[in-house]
Amino acid sequence: MAIEGIFLQFAVILLVAFIVSYIIRLFNQPIIVGYIIAGVIISPFILGFGGASTEIIDVFSKFGIAFLLFIVGLHLNPKVIKEIGLPSLVIGLIQMALTFGLGFVIALYVVGWDVVASAYVGAALMFSSTIIVMKLLSDRSELDSLHGKIAIGILIIQDLAAIGILIFVSSTGMIDGSTSWGMFALQSLLIGGGLLFATLIVGFFILPFVLKSVAKSQELLFLFSIAWCFLIAALFSFFNFSIEIGALLAGVVLSISPYSTEISAKIRPLRDFFLVLFFIILGLRIQLDNLGNILVNAVLFSLVALIFKPIILSALMAMFGHTKRNNFLVGTTLAQISEFSLILLTLGLSVGHLSKYGIENNEVISTITLTAVITITLSTYMIIYSKKIYNKISSTFLVFEKKSAQRKNEKKKKYDAILFGYNRIGYGILRSLKKIKKNYVVVDFNPETIENLSKLRIPALYGDAYDSDLINDLPLNDVKLVVSTIPDFETNLLLVENIRMINKSAIVILRAHSVKDALDLYDKGASYVLTPHFLGGQYISKMIENSEVRAAEYKEEKERHIEHLKSMIERGIEHPEVEKN
Repeated sequence: MAIEGIFLQFAVILLVAFIVSYIIRLFNQPIIVGYIIAGVIISPFILGFGGASTEIIDVFSKFGIAFLLFIVGLHLNPKVIKEIGLPSLVIGLIQMALTFGLGFVIALYVVGWDVVASAYVGAALMFSSTIIVMKLLSDRSELDSLHGKIAIGILIIQDLAAIGILIFVSSTGMIDGSTSWGMFALQSLLIGGGLLFATLIVGFFILPFVLKSVAKSQELLFLFSIAWCFLIAALFSFFNFSIEIGALLAGVVLSISPYSTEISAKIRPLRDFFLVLFFIILGLRIQLDNLGNILVNAVLFSLVALIFKPIILSALMAMFGHTKRNNFLVGTTLAQISEFSLILLTLGLSVGHLSKYGIENNEVISTITLTAVITITLSTYMIIYSKKIYNKISSTFLVFEKKSAQRKNEKKKKYDAILFGYNRIGYGILRSLKKIKKNYVVVDFNPETIENLSKLRIPALYGDAYDSDLINDLPLNDVKLVVSTIPDFETNLLLVENIRMINKSAIVILRAHSVKDALDLYDKGASYVLTPHFLGGQYISKMIENSEVRAAEYKEEKERHIEHLKSMIERGIEHPEVEKN
């Protein structure tokens, strides 16, 4: 095809993708959904021009996958993996196993696909979308919330499992008719292990010096990062592993670098452009002539991701003592399938697994791609309206909450002060309550926090401040001071409304992130509203007014601050993160 024709096709593809994605965004949907729908819309146009341009677009889409996995690798720093925690590890592994099992059984016995195709479907259903979840949690300022942290921990476990599966599938391309599975396994282990070892050696002992020199120039850092990605990807491809796996491991090696965040930010625009073409290619593969059958199967698999997966996650969360609200939020957050699912199926097709075993017309990929569209679309609304949905069904969600004996005992006591939320702000407030010698209790919804407070012999009560049953059971009639460091506006609004119905004279101190929220809380009866984003500048301005340019006074302030920070570290409060309800 002439170069002019290819440019025309790209112009049409990107224009349609833009229009569809713009419409999709009006409905609060991720743009990925728009890309896939655009691929379905333009498939007759592309096919009408022949296969040459489709091959070019397919090549470009592989760049998108490589850049995506490279960036995923950049965020898989070994230090991050250590911080996942036991709950996320156990919940993630059990959820993947159960979801895989159900997906496999449905594909094998209900849909009637063979064992290999059913295994791919089970694997595709057990992953949730890192891109979608991270974007929505970020937009809702919930990355540092308890349910956000647990969800991200589970996603990291899923990503690690996906990496292992991708490496295995990629390496199966090395098998030929004369190679036994035992020989194949040994060959893969030796070659793959050798490549990984060599890459890590270079990453630990050579790359730091190269990057230190290269990072002096932003342009050179950008160019070197792409060159490194392509070099490792090409090396793995040369030894019959996939380009995608090489790109992923190239990112993992660079993740230990102090420049990993900057590299990720610079490459993201490239990733986004090429991923547009990848998801459009997936849309092209949806077989419209068999749409009825594909749609029925996609709906069936979507029910697994949208209903079964949240139920499993909620039940597992309850085992670790979390509140029913956080259990519900984690379940709805992860109720979709992943971009890894689509990459896995594409890789399975390229190595011949799906076509080899009698699955024609890309039926598996078409079905799972449509499943991705359905689950991403519906789960996005589930996440956006999660709190409203929870309010409607909270009474029926009691089965997913484990009652704490400590909670029952603590609620029988009377207190002068109640502190909702033990975080970096709550820590300082707790010290003040001790100084004024008030009988107090801390209420928090993180079981680990309650356990740590108990070890320190600090009166603590496990519960969710958004739970009206908990508020009604608390001894609020005689309480003199209530402080909430929880940043969620709806939680604080519910809190002050309930307290004011029971106790008109109590001092109620709440927290807000915006001026409007603060004024609304004052209107509902708050005694004072803490606005951390504004208080920092206010404090500095007063310090400058009082100390002017006298170095000795700043030194005294510095020493007091250092002493306070060391005290926080001794209590295990090391990160500037805030627990959000």
